[in-house]
Amino acid sequence: MAQFQLFDSVKLTEVIALSEGELAPEGTPGAIVEVLKDGEAYLVELLGGWVKSNEEGNFIPATPDEPDAFVETLGVELVYPQQLQLVKAAQETTGIRGQLTAALNELPEDLIAEVRDFAEFLRQKQQKKVVS
Repeated sequence: MAQFQLFDSVKLTEVIALSEGELAPEGTPGAIVEVLKDGEAYLVELLGGWVKSNEEGNFIPATPDEPDAFVETLGVELVYPQQLQLVKAAQETTGIRGQLTAALNELPEDLIAEVRDFAEFLRQKQQKKVVS
């Protein structure tokens, strides 16, 4: 089973090269966006600082409270388990609906249909409770 899960918050334990040629330093925060081969590797969205776009369309440093500010994505990179440290598990940040969405994205269509049918059954069961 994978050491990290989809949407876990992580940070780098070592410097890694970004596909654009720059380096992401140790401690760079990120989020798991894809689990590969049951956790042999991960695609991680690596995050930079707060920025906003100026009139010329270039990113300039910003603070979180500034209008139109956002956290810059440095890249989505292939990272190995030994290069990562868990900061916060996805289950602590995404909530049950987010976890369910992530699980559904991993299932084939026939199993998604079964989940839909079960959810409809639960909804009807809940409606009967409210009426009673």
